[in-house]
Amino acid sequence: MTAPTDKVDAILAAALALFVERGYHGTAVPSIAEHAGVAAGTIYHHFASKEELVNAVFRRWKERIAHEVHAGFPASAPPREQFRAIWNQMAQFALANRDAYTFLEFHHHASYLDDANKALDAGLKQFAAMVVGRAQASGIIKPVNPVLLMELTFGAFNGMMRAHYEGRIVLDAAMLADAESACWDAVAGREA
Repeated sequence: MTAPTDKVDAILAAALALFVERGYHGTAVPSIAEHAGVAAGTIYHHFASKEELVNAVFRRWKERIAHEVHAGFPASAPPREQFRAIWNQMAQFALANRDAYTFLEFHHHASYLDDANKALDAGLKQFAAMVVGRAQASGIIKPVNPVLLMELTFGAFNGMMRAHYEGRIVLDAAMLADAESACWDAVAGREA
């Protein structure tokens, strides 16, 4: 007999795979059930709606990436090392969890995210903006809107990951280091 947590895990894994493949709106609950090897009623036993299910998938993976970034963050290190640490944690996560990273970063979630997930997402962005703001205060990063610098860096990171996922580049340690260095150079101030 399958334990309830095993069924929930199977449902969440199936939902993730199908949301990545078909998008939220293109994925039907019966398809998730079939992919998970459960009855559609089992999904509704654990999740009141497809919207609640997609929020559970988002929360699971957003919390995991947040934990990994925070756990690996060297709070007392210089800004240059902090930038490298965040970059490397994100890269490790994205390489190890392709579907989860694709779902989190390449899908537009605004129409169905609940308030708790919006707050979780905003908290990660506020953390990154705080790191940038501290570095700017010491002249290490360009005095440009911190949110803009953060979005530019994440945009470059996402483009790199998409190119890797699509087979246009192969991300090895040297290429990841080169990309991180190039992004640092793009945001670094004169005193860096």
